[in-house]
Amino acid sequence: MFRGVNTLNLDAKGRMAVPARYRELLADNCDNQLVVTVDPNRDPCLLIYPLPEWENIERSLARLPNLNKSARLLQRMLIGHATEVELDSQARILVPPPLRDVAGLDKHVVLIGQGNKLELWDEQRWNSSRDEWLADDSAEALELSAELETFTL
Repeated sequence: MFRGVNTLNLDAKGRMAVPARYRELLADNCDNQLVVTVDPNRDPCLLIYPLPEWENIERSLARLPNLNKSARLLQRMLIGHATEVELDSQARILVPPPLRDVAGLDKHVVLIGQGNKLELWDEQRWNSSRDEWLADDSAEALELSAELETFTL
């Protein structure tokens, strides 16, 4: 499980060192093979999956009816942007330029653990979004879907 917030830097080539606490997990569970893709929820971030986890998602996406406009868009966004990356000998991954552009990533980034995946955000956008979410006390923000009604912290 990936959890936590990590502030990192991209080097001039777009490489990012994976935090030490994730390295053994990645070596054991996916032989350092990852997939990076865009976030279909239109959050300005990238999603990073261990390859076996991504393969499950990709199979589910492939089974969606591609004549359905929403399903086709989801397939185009997720599968179309999916790029395999591998940790190098210094535990870095190269974030491809087109994906860096989509997420607006420059030098300072934030890696957020999300259980089965990681999110990669531009640090300034992450801080701004996080502050906005924490400050949002509107009734809409407090509404829970039926799935969340029974969730407790």
